[in-house]
Amino acid sequence: MKLLRPAVSVYTVPTDGPEADGTLAWDTTTMVIAEVAAGDVTGTGWTYGPAAVGLMLGEHLAPLVEGHDALDIPALHDAMCRSVRNAGRPGITACAISAMDIALWDLKARLLGLPLVRLLGAARTRVAVYGSGGFTTYPEGRLAEQLSGWVHGQHIPRVKIRIGGDRGRDSPWDLSRVRAARRAIGPEAELYVDANGAYTRKQALRIGDGLADYGVSWFEEPVSSDDLAGLRLLRDALPCEVTAGEYGYDLPYFARMIVAGAVDCLQTDATRCGGITDFLRVAALAQAHGLEVSAHCAPNAHAAAAAAIPNLRHIEWFHDHVRIESLFFDGALNPTGGTVQPEQGPGHGMTLRTCDVVRYRVA
Repeated sequence: MKLLRPAVSVYTVPTDGPEADGTLAWDTTTMVIAEVAAGDVTGTGWTYGPAAVGLMLGEHLAPLVEGHDALDIPALHDAMCRSVRNAGRPGITACAISAMDIALWDLKARLLGLPLVRLLGAARTRVAVYGSGGFTTYPEGRLAEQLSGWVHGQHIPRVKIRIGGDRGRDSPWDLSRVRAARRAIGPEAELYVDANGAYTRKQALRIGDGLADYGVSWFEEPVSSDDLAGLRLLRDALPCEVTAGEYGYDLPYFARMIVAGAVDCLQTDATRCGGITDFLRVAALAQAHGLEVSAHCAPNAHAAAAAAIPNLRHIEWFHDHVRIESLFFDGALNPTGGTVQPEQGPGHGMTLRTCDVVRYRVA
């Protein structure tokens, strides 16, 4: 069945309060959506990034896939990747390819009348999640409320907060927030921290020693994810796991990170790395080197593919994206108990509420 010209839309949604991590602050989140139809069946994919992603989707990728067979996703994915040689693959281009690829997989599953997880083949029926938020803008009361809601309200036994305030120059403040987080969640829940590359190597070593006092088991991007030698140094020196990978836009990026021995668990994002097609390839590459994979953000876009890989650790239940996906789609997943079940209907199970969210549309 031949593909019709894909439709593209861009939405910007205000956050529910000021948000920041160790290296960036924001008050809105932009979602770019691709809708791909064959006959009277439509597949939906999305990514998070600047509105320019929508231009790449609409002006370059949409005419490229139009008229091709809806079932031939490997050929379509390869054609998209080859077509952007002169534009450059990382960043905006990779996000556009990712959104289109997710839409194509959703469409294929719907055409075949299958849940996407069944089309891919399930390795598990439920997928673990961890609550992710704890922004550096949050006062301790807001921090405790959010974390307690996940751990004690929804019984999610693992949570993550942001640290690295003032670009890593205020470690006492960082540790005070970690202490408040541990107090809020109790002694049993897993506690993760994410510095978003805010620290130097020496800063990260110093803060890492302090994190051990609060049972922090996951230290994400203690230094820039481009500093593979620094990540490896910290991985060898600290008792907690060192993780990174969310800024991977192609397979060679992940290969370099793995070969460098830079991480204990490899993060990857299907809305950035090349969609479900390359998410599965990244997972296979990681498994070949004895690593587990954690899916970064966009939890409802990841659930089916995450359930299909044997070396999955968990999905990030990221506050901003959970808010948006619950607002924009019927079929959003429920993480109560610490897991989600992706088999919710045909495709990825999500249906866009176009009329309900038109007020957020910017392109």
